[in-house]
Amino acid sequence: MRIIVKSLDAVNAVGEAVLNGTYCQNAELEPSISDTRHVDADVTVVGSGPGGYVAAIKAAQLGFKTVCVEKNATLGGTCLNVGCIPSKALLNNSYLYHLAHGNDFESRGIEIQGISLNLEKMMAQKSGAVKALTGGIAHLFKQNKVTHVNGYGVITGKNQVTAKSADGDQVINTKNILIATGSEVTPFPGIEIDEETIVSSTGALSLKKVPEDLIVIGGGVIGVELGSVWQRLGSKVTAVEFLGHVGGMGIDMEISKNFQRILQKQGLKFKLGTKVMGATKRADGKIDVAVEAAAGGKNETLVCDVLLVCVGRRPFSQNLGLESVGIELDSRGRIPVNGRFQTNVPSIYAIGDVIAGPMLAHKAEDEGIICVEGMAGGAVHIDYNCVPSVIYTHPEVAWVGKTEEQLKEDGVPYKVGKFPFAANSRAKTNADTDGLVKILSHKDTDRMLGAHIVGTGAGDMINEATLAMEYGASCEDIARVCHAHPTVSEAFREANLAASFGKAINF
Repeated sequence: MRIIVKSLDAVNAVGEAVLNGTYCQNAELEPSISDTRHVDADVTVVGSGPGGYVAAIKAAQLGFKTVCVEKNATLGGTCLNVGCIPSKALLNNSYLYHLAHGNDFESRGIEIQGISLNLEKMMAQKSGAVKALTGGIAHLFKQNKVTHVNGYGVITGKNQVTAKSADGDQVINTKNILIATGSEVTPFPGIEIDEETIVSSTGALSLKKVPEDLIVIGGGVIGVELGSVWQRLGSKVTAVEFLGHVGGMGIDMEISKNFQRILQKQGLKFKLGTKVMGATKRADGKIDVAVEAAAGGKNETLVCDVLLVCVGRRPFSQNLGLESVGIELDSRGRIPVNGRFQTNVPSIYAIGDVIAGPMLAHKAEDEGIICVEGMAGGAVHIDYNCVPSVIYTHPEVAWVGKTEEQLKEDGVPYKVGKFPFAANSRAKTNADTDGLVKILSHKDTDRMLGAHIVGTGAGDMINEATLAMEYGASCEDIARVCHAHPTVSEAFREANLAASFGKAINF
């Protein structure tokens, strides 16, 4: 039987037909738009970032008449345009330059003369990747019959979105509204960003030259990633972090300490437990950055050519017309939703960075898919404990599930299994042995509770752990799965052996 459903009314019609036994094979149910409601769409998504565009495509695939409203000229949101994608292009290319420019190639028997950096061409490659991917979303919209409306989406009714643009307003009457407007850079009080010498993450992705001295405010994910890019290209980088560790919130402390040690060996400098008091531009173009110990103490002045401010992101939830329909934000500017991602207005939903939870592209994607599946009557479930996090430096850092600190705080009995990449045969042959795999399991049931990896390929390896945790696997389950040899993934198996049986084989 093949039933193609094209509207929310049609979804209900299919359900009634099945219950009544009156459905017919190959039935194609067309939406009715001639009723008194004058429906233009079944689902209107505001925002085309990872959560929004994926939700729009899924909604269309489920048969909903779908509209996606985007304020920017290109689709893809922050992630594709000025976030995940361009930063990864620069991380990869800067790492290749670092390998060639340092003595790493020479130690491998690869001798190259006259290495130089063409920053303009490197930026062009990054831009090309962004253009291809944003254009790809436009193609997917067309392929899946998603209507793209360019304009600033404002909610003007419980069942209405108005797209405001220079060409005028376009009103979309819709049965359901999905807010997927993402997040924006959190400003630093007293420091004005000009995106030239005092930059946000956006400006740091498009600098015209390599700064001699770069100071990064923030030692979290964005700070260490972008700091790594410019350090590899020749900058002296110092990251100033208020917390006492690097890697941001959610990272296991043992992993954080190992990670910091590796980055320092590469040349990054850190001032932890330190707060920035202000920044002043000098006549010679340099920037004075005033800092002091977070606990209070003597003021110190650091000097740089470029100051990168990356103290986090905040929900893009203002000026969306939410108050006009009675939706109030929480104390952090987030939109409260229930387990089905509905706001207090049943026809309006929200996902991604504008609601509670980690601000991660893949988290938003999953929420977008299951949210519209819920609109179609499907089950709505997501286990936030099984949402992985990745820092795309070299080596990468990745984790999923609980940290050792969280298990201690919750009083959960646990075991630890570790395996260093220095003992892994593939890492040895690659001469890339920094890092380790750390597995946490329940002391009584052996169920995997958390996986924490610092090492090359950690961002890919963590998906095996995520799958295992989603299925409720024990560490013995993973330890008994045959892993190809020689691969770095064998370190993951060995760490599970250590967690389950108390001892690895190769260490």
